[in-house]
Amino acid sequence: MANQELTFGEDEFIVSKTDLKGKITYGNALFIKMSGYEELELIDKPHSILRHEEMPAVVFKLLWSRIQAGKEVFAYVKNKTKNGDYYWVLAHVTPSFDTVRQISNYHSVRRKPSQKALEVIKPLYATLLQKEKIGGISASETVLNQLLKDKGLSYDEFILSL
Repeated sequence: MANQELTFGEDEFIVSKTDLKGKITYGNALFIKMSGYEELELIDKPHSILRHEEMPAVVFKLLWSRIQAGKEVFAYVKNKTKNGDYYWVLAHVTPSFDTVRQISNYHSVRRKPSQKALEVIKPLYATLLQKEKIGGISASETVLNQLLKDKGLSYDEFILSL
């Protein structure tokens, strides 16, 4: 049965690495298990293979702009499995640097999000997605920026407050 929510333990971590283009170069056992794919089906594939259609593009725009600028980012992400099931994560994505401080790859560690956080994120993402369908990424970005302004928080402060 597809479209079932999967979960993992509070003390478990999903780990993956990608190259600079977002192709998977490593996934730990939990990453592979949760994805529903075999390891060889994931290696060298774009990480977006796990992208759920209910994820607003603005979240990935923010994520990519941060990590390409050499900064870390935290984001709530709904991933889709091979058979159409899904699971939520709180992702911490960081760039890795080589000896001359050039970004060499990206590293993500994901943990189980709290229900309290998802009670905020799910309706927010539904709104952002709706705005994107009407007015594109810039429309959802406007909504997100207005929410942060109204709360008087930066994106990081907002995500970490949930």
